[in-house]
Amino acid sequence: MRRLLRPLTLLAVALAVAIPSISASAASKGANLSLVAYSIPQPAYNQLIPAYKASPAGSGISFTTSYGASGSQAKAIIAGLRADVVNLALKPDMDQLVKAGVVNSDWDQANYRGMVTNSIVVFVVRPGNPKHLKRWDDLLKPGVDVITPNPFTSGGARWNILAAYGAWRRAGFKHNQAINKLIRLFQNVSVQDTSARNALQTFLSGKGDVLLAYEADTRAAIASGASVREVIPKRTILIEMPAAITSNSSHATEAASFLNYLWSPPAQTIYAQNGFRPVLKSVAKQFAKDYPSKGLDIFKVTDRFIGGWDVAQPRFFDPHNGIMAKIEAKVGGVTG
Repeated sequence: MRRLLRPLTLLAVALAVAIPSISASAASKGANLSLVAYSIPQPAYNQLIPAYKASPAGSGISFTTSYGASGSQAKAIIAGLRADVVNLALKPDMDQLVKAGVVNSDWDQANYRGMVTNSIVVFVVRPGNPKHLKRWDDLLKPGVDVITPNPFTSGGARWNILAAYGAWRRAGFKHNQAINKLIRLFQNVSVQDTSARNALQTFLSGKGDVLLAYEADTRAAIASGASVREVIPKRTILIEMPAAITSNSSHATEAASFLNYLWSPPAQTIYAQNGFRPVLKSVAKQFAKDYPSKGLDIFKVTDRFIGGWDVAQPRFFDPHNGIMAKIEAKVGGVTG
């Protein structure tokens, strides 16, 4: 953990790296870029933005930032919130921007299918893990208080749900059995905050026995001194988080330069030191010991039991007829 989140020892070198595909002269002096992102990567961007501004490509660029629940951020952009670069928690939120004409439909043809970082869903527990919560079935036990955000505002919540469902399916349970387990899981959920970051704050305030969370958010909390422990369940989902430039940006060249920078080795190193699994293979190899995968069954949203976002989004998260709308109705939750 010390190695994972220590300051960049070669920060000066990292800051000096220019983006090969866009020359330093591309940056217009005085341009202000608006970055709109989901809540979890804010600590990383607090380092990424100064690093980019100190590079030749980012010279003279200033930033305005907005962080919040992924679904809420997407709605705000559609409603008129200015954005040049967007980094959301999942593909369906980006698809909403495409439908609204805010992001071009070919955004996922960029590097790494438009994904800038990866993570996984983990359990966050109290010191010593007093209730011995290691498996998904452990969260269904009577008296276990679970914290997870609301899937109708939070992208992280949707990852949590698909992680649980997919894990049960891959363990051999049929669809109806897995859904019944989801119902039991949400019967143990006491608080559904609007975002993953707010859910973390609820847990850190002392509420709950276990929090379902991004690995990245968990590690940032531990690094900041939070008295919690990370437990990686044997089966969990790979979280892939997209970024794109907007089609109506008045600073398209500068926005593209910053987006390309996010895939550079210095930027991917900053992500890794802030708890994210790098998408750049060369950087991922350097941090392989910090992000275990051996012995784990880490599956993707494209797993045959889930079917990809085009299937999972309406099946699970349609606010009227989706599986989670029906579950929320059973447990007294909200869908909007």
